[in-house]
Amino acid sequence: MATAADTLAGSHVLLVGTAEWTTILADALEAHGSSVRTVATADAATAALDDHPVECVVSEYALDERTGLELLRTVRDETATLPVVLCTAAGSETIASEAIAAGVTDYVAITGPFETIVDDVLTRLGQAVRTAERTDTRHDRARQFDATFHDDRTATWVLDPDGSLRRANSTARGMVAADAENATEEPFWTLPWWTDGERAIVERTIEHAIDGRFDSSTVTREHEDGTPQTLDLSARPVRDETGTVVSVVVEGVDVTERVSLERDLRESEELHRVTLNNMTDTVLITDDDGAFTYVCPNVHFIFGYTAEEIHDLGSIESLLGSDLFDRNDLAAEGVLKNIECTATDKAGREHTLLVNVREVSIQGGTLLYSCRDITKRKRREEALAGLHTTTRDLQYAGTDREIAHIVVDDAAAVLDLDASAVYLFNADENALEPVAASNGMGRLDGPLPTRRANDETIPGHTFVADDARFYDDVHDADRLANEATGIRSGAYIPLGEHGVFVAAAGTVGAFDDVLRELTDLLAATAEAALDRVERESRLREQERELQRRNAQLTRLDGLNEIIREIDGALVRAETREEIDRAVCELLTAEDRFAFAWIGDVDPTSETLEPRAWAGTEQGYLDSVSLSVGTSGAGEPAGQAAATREVQTVSNVADRLREAPWRSAALTRDYLSVLSVPLAHDDFEYGVLTVYAETANAFDGTARAVLAELGETIASATSAVERKNALLTTANTRLEFETRDSGFVFARLARRAECTLSYQGGVQRTADGVYVFVTVTDTDIEDVVAAARELVSIADVERIGTDDEAGVLRLRLSQPFLALDLADHGAVLRRATADGETATLVVDVPNSVDVRRIDRLVAETFTDVELLSKRSVDRASSRDLHAAFLDRLTDRQLEVLQTAYYSGYFESPRESTGEEIAATLGISPPAFYRHARTVQRKLFTVLFDDIGVPSAVTAG
Repeated sequence: MATAADTLAGSHVLLVGTAEWTTILADALEAHGSSVRTVATADAATAALDDHPVECVVSEYALDERTGLELLRTVRDETATLPVVLCTAAGSETIASEAIAAGVTDYVAITGPFETIVDDVLTRLGQAVRTAERTDTRHDRARQFDATFHDDRTATWVLDPDGSLRRANSTARGMVAADAENATEEPFWTLPWWTDGERAIVERTIEHAIDGRFDSSTVTREHEDGTPQTLDLSARPVRDETGTVVSVVVEGVDVTERVSLERDLRESEELHRVTLNNMTDTVLITDDDGAFTYVCPNVHFIFGYTAEEIHDLGSIESLLGSDLFDRNDLAAEGVLKNIECTATDKAGREHTLLVNVREVSIQGGTLLYSCRDITKRKRREEALAGLHTTTRDLQYAGTDREIAHIVVDDAAAVLDLDASAVYLFNADENALEPVAASNGMGRLDGPLPTRRANDETIPGHTFVADDARFYDDVHDADRLANEATGIRSGAYIPLGEHGVFVAAAGTVGAFDDVLRELTDLLAATAEAALDRVERESRLREQERELQRRNAQLTRLDGLNEIIREIDGALVRAETREEIDRAVCELLTAEDRFAFAWIGDVDPTSETLEPRAWAGTEQGYLDSVSLSVGTSGAGEPAGQAAATREVQTVSNVADRLREAPWRSAALTRDYLSVLSVPLAHDDFEYGVLTVYAETANAFDGTARAVLAELGETIASATSAVERKNALLTTANTRLEFETRDSGFVFARLARRAECTLSYQGGVQRTADGVYVFVTVTDTDIEDVVAAARELVSIADVERIGTDDEAGVLRLRLSQPFLALDLADHGAVLRRATADGETATLVVDVPNSVDVRRIDRLVAETFTDVELLSKRSVDRASSRDLHAAFLDRLTDRQLEVLQTAYYSGYFESPRESTGEEIAATLGISPPAFYRHARTVQRKLFTVLFDDIGVPSAVTAG
């Protein structure tokens, strides 16, 4: 154990005084290793203490001007712990008491030689120094504890050895202000500041300190505002001189923010790690020599290598190639961006990269490379450039098949696939036809057959469902038609309503996202082009239809103009010859048609006899045969006469060698022909034939209009002939005899066993045809009864009777010969039937062809014979008869005929006016009014308009 004197070794001692013992003591101290300084006065001592700190002051009591006691008081004013030993040979109790009161450390009374007590003095000096040191240590510790205890950044609790709370600093109290006052003497870990989950941790930490071990832990408690607070707790034991734990000091540092920052940092590091692992860009760091110092974990995304395999490559040049950039440019710019280069991955595939290079200083690395794979983008750009060219080519395509071939030809460049095809939908066949296919498609799948538009095959289902299909392997598809196909990957995309586009490859999984996008774009471009062609075709068709309709309307307008002119001419015409001439001239006027003619059928020769023509005839009618017949080689006029139907030849040049008339027509520039029968009410008036200098001149509209014109011409001809029949001065009288049992008069005469006579008087009304007949040789009532039994007689009415004959008005339900003859311009003068035979007398004007009337009578009756034919002159009564009849209305004529045949004008009268009125279904005054009106018109014609005929005057 070290002695007190040993404590003086290395210490600094200040000796104050001039006594002899100071020299002895100085030598002894130096002998023990002390550093000694000697001064004579108290002021010198004070100055020395200011200049050099010492561990002990030894002073003589008697000093010059001041005493050692005064020096003591001066020292104590500065420090209470510096050892001060007062030595004196003239000491007393009083001095000792004053010294003790002034705070002297030790008082040494020198009563003998100093040599005898020097060792004791050294020992006492050593004890004083050691005691001062211990006091300073305690004070330092106390100051340190106070500084720690009162630290406003650290919560400090002092615990008893059993763990109960003794005291807490202001920071700790502020942390739990509500509970601080009532928390003392309670076990620290049981206090309500801790959550249930943290209490065991706090208790374990305190128990370790109570056992004499330092311990720490991190716990979380809850602020009064409910927010979590994380504390870093440390507990250390406090021991006394014997080593016994006398207390435990617990310190708590609020590390909530630090924990939050650490958590955020960990999350950031995790995010950084995940980002680096999953980002598509690859980051590489090398030193100046190109050796790798860092490789991003996701390097396999681009290069297919692991990070270790990249390190094994050795340098960046082996990965990206040499001469990637100029170091001088990098030094000048600091960073080089978007350097495009190519690199080959582990599988041998080539990639296009964009590389950024910058100077860095990271863990020995000086160059940072960030690599972005733009292979797909580059491929897309190149494909889009090719697609742009395809789009431009498609703009000039005129047909859907041309579009299909362009799409197939360009698919290899746009899609980098050598197998493609286009099916187009045939609506008439309800089928998809392969109109274009690449050579690669033929190698993989063979010749493509036509597919039905249904769900049985992949193309058919795609088209019907309007659903694009991409197959990684078509052999997995349900609708694969060709099991032996070499196609593996396939794309089937509908082209709207036009068809299906097919792109294929012989490998599985060829269609990545980029290729799918490009295939869709190519198909959409093809569909748009097909839509355009269809739209333009529809517009062209509409334009052609519009032009056709305009031309048709122009022709129709021209035809209407012709019809109007012909209608006017027909109204003005007085004879059939005028009608024929006007029609032919108007049809050929102003170059409307090249040639027109009208001909009649000669029944004897069965040929057409031209009766009128106009235009550029050029001897045509003399050069061709105009035979009537249905042969396809015959002239259209002859066919129209034979079939009684309109005949049209759209192009004379067709079948030129089959019909001789075609050559004759073609040499005269007749390129199309229309022949129209002139017929009205089953009566024929010949054939009108028109020739045009253009093919297809007679379309459906022209055909219909000219056919209607034929009826109009026939009707006008019939009207003119009827008019001329009334006005003509000369007639041919024909007398016929018939045994036709179907003749209505013959049937009635045979059934009633009487003789019937018709002498004119036919009326056509809305109810039917009325005729007046005279009955002889039998009772009139029997004839009425017999008439009512005949189907051909709708009604019978008795008009009047005399002693010899009676008159009946018959309403017929069948056509009557007199009306048919009138339509042809002839007049049935008389008709007599006795049951066996019937005699007919017909007057035919000279303007009417007698043969036509003869043919009409022959066609009406099955057994008829012409008995006589002679000329008669009706000039004396012509004007009177025609003028008078023209002035009468149909009703007036009916009243006149009924009164005449009823014997009203006989003397005496056979029927009264009242009886005739009843027959007509009118009132007697109405009958008398009609009778007087008819008489006035008759006398007006007789005396005012025509005058008295010369024959009458001569008589």
